[in-house]
Amino acid sequence: MFRRRMLAAAVALFAATTVATPVSAAPAQAPDVGAQAITNRVIGYFVQWGVYARNYHVKNIRTSGAAGKLTHINYAFGNVTGGRCVLGDTYADYDKFYDAASSVDGVADTWDAGALRGNFNQLRKLKKLNPGLKVLFSFGGWTWSGGFPAAAQNAAAFADSCYKLVEDSRWADVFDGIDIDWEYPNACGLSCDTSGFGSFKTLMGAVRARFGSNNLVTAAITADASTNGKIDKADYAGAAQYVNWYNPMTYDFFGAWAAQGPTAPHSPLTSYAGIPQQGFNTDEAIQKLKSKGIPANKLLLGLGFYGRGWTGVSQTAPGGTASGPAPGTYEQGIEDYKVLKSRCPANGTVAGTAYAKCGNQWWSYDTPATVRSKISWAKGQNMGGVFFWELSGDTTNGELVSAIRSGIG
Repeated sequence: MFRRRMLAAAVALFAATTVATPVSAAPAQAPDVGAQAITNRVIGYFVQWGVYARNYHVKNIRTSGAAGKLTHINYAFGNVTGGRCVLGDTYADYDKFYDAASSVDGVADTWDAGALRGNFNQLRKLKKLNPGLKVLFSFGGWTWSGGFPAAAQNAAAFADSCYKLVEDSRWADVFDGIDIDWEYPNACGLSCDTSGFGSFKTLMGAVRARFGSNNLVTAAITADASTNGKIDKADYAGAAQYVNWYNPMTYDFFGAWAAQGPTAPHSPLTSYAGIPQQGFNTDEAIQKLKSKGIPANKLLLGLGFYGRGWTGVSQTAPGGTASGPAPGTYEQGIEDYKVLKSRCPANGTVAGTAYAKCGNQWWSYDTPATVRSKISWAKGQNMGGVFFWELSGDTTNGELVSAIRSGIG
């Protein structure tokens, strides 16, 4: 998935399997959402650390027009450590002071004892202004997934800790459920896990049992459809009964962690001649997940609001060699759409994704046109909606969110 979690560089790794963890008695199943064509679900990730260098705040969700086009926000991230869900940044989460000018509703925070501030209070205000908007608390991510193997060893205790944190009386009204972002069960991400094929199902079953049927339970999952790849390492099909939907991370397939290339779009919709790795594209990921019995309406289309790029490239078409990652504002090899659209405008498409050659740099990213095209494809697959990483990558007037909404209709 988003291998840029917490601005970490991506690494392409594969894991060995081990003996499966025994599965406890199955908790109550989540109600199915029903077979249907793509719904109006539009889920955007909001990153807590965006309030620092990125200077992106909950208010920007409103001023960009995105708030009226979203159905859900995933708040990223809570940490997973010691077998528990814990807050990742208490200052950004509930303590940062917002004055009237920077607040969602134009009303300043207070320092009264017990008053909620920070992102949580801003999200509360955003929900009041947009009554249909729901917020999920996302736990894990690339950087903070190392705690999930221990959590799976006592899944009930883990789920209880998550419930008590999400439903803390200080902010219980802010959240409508939980999103689990384990990168990756029984496989490798920033670290490697050998907890077994059944560990993910065990953990998700416990989360559903504790959160009950009235809360949303979702999960971001791998989109690695290669033979014996990450999709094959965990029981995503068995766990599907416990989730309202999955967010397969159909981006970050390729990038400048392969410093010499070949250049390739990081979010190809389909395979194409010369693709560097079999199974690394959206179509193959969705088909593989469906082939395992996961309903199409529980699979959402993943989009990235950023590009990945190389420098030292002479070839315009994909497949060229490079000398290293292209420069980026926050991290080498990655840049927001709002920057790339002007700095390195798209001048070609491959596998449903735009790419651009400007000087000796080569970038791939989605544009409003490719976003709409991908959504058209998703409709044909009867998928359950769209999600994206992440809100601060869009323009100040929400070009990509608007393209998603117009594509869904």
